[in-house]
Amino acid sequence: MAQRQVKKRKEKTFYDYSLLAVIIFLCVFGLIMIYSSSSYAAELKVGNSMYYFTRQGAILAASFVAMIIVSKMDYHFYAKFAGLAWVLALVMMVLTNFTPLGQEFNGQKRWLGVTETFSFQPAEFVKIAVILTLATLINRIGRGIDTWRGIALALILSVPPFLLVAMNNLSSGIIIAGIAFLMCFIGSKKKGIYIFGVAAVLAAAYLFVEYGEKLVELKILEGYQLERIEVWKNPEAYPDTGGWQVLQGLYAIGSGGLFGRGLGESIQKLGFVPEAQNDMVFSIICEELGLFGAVCVILLFLFMIWRFMIIANNAPDLLGALIVVGIMAHIAIQVILNIAVVTNSIPNTGITLPFISYGGTSVGFLMMEMGMALGVSNRITLER
Repeated sequence: MAQRQVKKRKEKTFYDYSLLAVIIFLCVFGLIMIYSSSSYAAELKVGNSMYYFTRQGAILAASFVAMIIVSKMDYHFYAKFAGLAWVLALVMMVLTNFTPLGQEFNGQKRWLGVTETFSFQPAEFVKIAVILTLATLINRIGRGIDTWRGIALALILSVPPFLLVAMNNLSSGIIIAGIAFLMCFIGSKKKGIYIFGVAAVLAAAYLFVEYGEKLVELKILEGYQLERIEVWKNPEAYPDTGGWQVLQGLYAIGSGGLFGRGLGESIQKLGFVPEAQNDMVFSIICEELGLFGAVCVILLFLFMIWRFMIIANNAPDLLGALIVVGIMAHIAIQVILNIAVVTNSIPNTGITLPFISYGGTSVGFLMMEMGMALGVSNRITLER
């Protein structure tokens, strides 16, 4: 008995300070870029060049505290409420899409609340709910995920949130689908059905690009989505409408050169790139810090992904590993989509760059996810 107590005392748990450091660095860098990219527009709109910076800073400070608290919690505790979170996520999306509580800004109904000030994007909560529910499911049924019953259960948990989110926010819908796909792929031994799924998605993407008009007639594709595809194919043909943002972003990237114009010296943020602090902030990074700065940002995200892989591989159980895999999938897909949109590699999806773009809801829930990943790392026991 005494020997067992001594052994218990000697056990030392791990806490991924490397991941914590990169999170802090990206958040601070994001604040700097938000101020740099938004100060001109904020001065014109509200008469305060620090407006976006101070709002994001306040939310980040509160979110950081919440992240630390979550990181000290046992992830098995909040995983017990995965089912409740899933139901709550669906209720939020139904309220957003089908009731007056859904707030519409810039032609898109993505916010839930009573005013623009008191509203948030429930799609960000849906991502966490899907991660927790799928992690719980796969942990419970184990290799049962390879059976048709297991696949059906995974689809039941993934498809309704995806459809409700994709109605008004296709980019977040794609991320949710990607999270579900990668988590099931990692949890499964049989990879054939997932390879077939990737082929089906690529075929659907081809149909959207080549036969978009007919799909709009069949009400499979929305008119604004077809417009984004047309702009992507030929942005020069729409210089005053949809192509404006794409072209200005490409001008910003091209003018940055190897080391950029210098921090704060962007020309395109002076009313040329719309909402430069949001989806297009990566183009301002390229303009001000050049190719060198852009590559450094990408390397930081790659380092973050690597730390997630380390935590997932050493997690004390399958549940913890899958939670981290879901978080890793979220960050990786969102970064890839944002950079691909800014460089016009894919049609505009309206997705933010994690930790760097302006957006209270996005950064708040992202920090909660980081707390969950750090919490899993904190349960890893180090051997002496």
